[in-house]
Amino acid sequence: MDSALSVQEVTKRFGDFTAVDQVSFDVEDGKFFSILGPSGCGKTTLLRMIAGFYKPDGGTILFNGKNMDGVAPNKRPVNLVFQNLALFPMMNVHENIAFGLRRRGEKGPGVDKKVRDLLERIGLPESGKKQISQLSGGQKQRIAIARCLIMEPSVLLLDEPLGALDAKLREHMKVELKRLQSQVGTTFVYITHDQSEAMVMSDTVAVMNNGHFEQIGAPQELYHEPKSSFVAQFVGNNNKLRVKLHSDPSGNIIARYADRYDLKLAQRVEVSNENEEYDLFIRPEAIIINPREGKEHFQNLPVEVTSILFDGGNSRLLVSPLGTEEELVIALPQTREYDHIRSKDRIQVGWDLNKTVCFKRSDWKLYDEE
Repeated sequence: MDSALSVQEVTKRFGDFTAVDQVSFDVEDGKFFSILGPSGCGKTTLLRMIAGFYKPDGGTILFNGKNMDGVAPNKRPVNLVFQNLALFPMMNVHENIAFGLRRRGEKGPGVDKKVRDLLERIGLPESGKKQISQLSGGQKQRIAIARCLIMEPSVLLLDEPLGALDAKLREHMKVELKRLQSQVGTTFVYITHDQSEAMVMSDTVAVMNNGHFEQIGAPQELYHEPKSSFVAQFVGNNNKLRVKLHSDPSGNIIARYADRYDLKLAQRVEVSNENEEYDLFIRPEAIIINPREGKEHFQNLPVEVTSILFDGGNSRLLVSPLGTEEELVIALPQTREYDHIRSKDRIQVGWDLNKTVCFKRSDWKLYDEE
């Protein structure tokens, strides 16, 4: 399939600081592509170069195979939805959506028909005469997107458009945006720091950190097969165990944890220095409570329950491996099978060796850590 957008080794510097460092990626026509990363990672700078507001210091940006070097923002086949939406309060909904077409010189009943058709497609067919102040947050979101879509861009850029919404509306709009993109078939490039937004809506996600892409892949791939410590920490929830690796007499790699537990690994890891620290990651839902004895390719660990956090389907068990002050989070299945567990109970937990990943220790911290 042809690429609606191709970014090739694009770089942007501000003085001595490199905000975007030789980033390359392609977005297939009609796909939903998200760039996910923490604040300051360079994602908005990258978006502004794609839109034409910043000139790259190196590299090439192409829309449908056409080089955009020297092409002004208003001449590119792209539109941008801002977080604050930038709707015109003095115009009604119909006038807001038609604004770009009028500016382009289009007139007559053809414009009105395009607006009516688009309002139908976004699920607001009776809203044309409403003032912007009469709309809900989700409706304003759809109008802002419709105002861009009516210009028939090859690519629609969205810069954290859900950031100003409350949590409940944001959850609703994730589903709405996914449905809308599927209906209209326009290529979406979406910028966010919210992993849930990126994972729920996207066909492909690029995880960005310190000006470069750590990994590009489908949401499921990023979640189950992270390629770096950063991706393992930033995408989804993970338990991180500080370990040191060594080989046993049979050549198997063993992770020494808390100077008292030898944890088996399925992953092949090159060990150059046995004193070097690594991060071992285990998803909360991968940890099994009171596992059956004698399972192959399995690791057991004795723990003490420190807290039970009931939250329906998001309930969790907090446990501390015996002899440590560290804490692991375990997803607590709501089958009522574990209702008998209490704080201070000592239990066994375990995991399939194939459910863990291990990387050299990273300096990046998701939260404040000792």
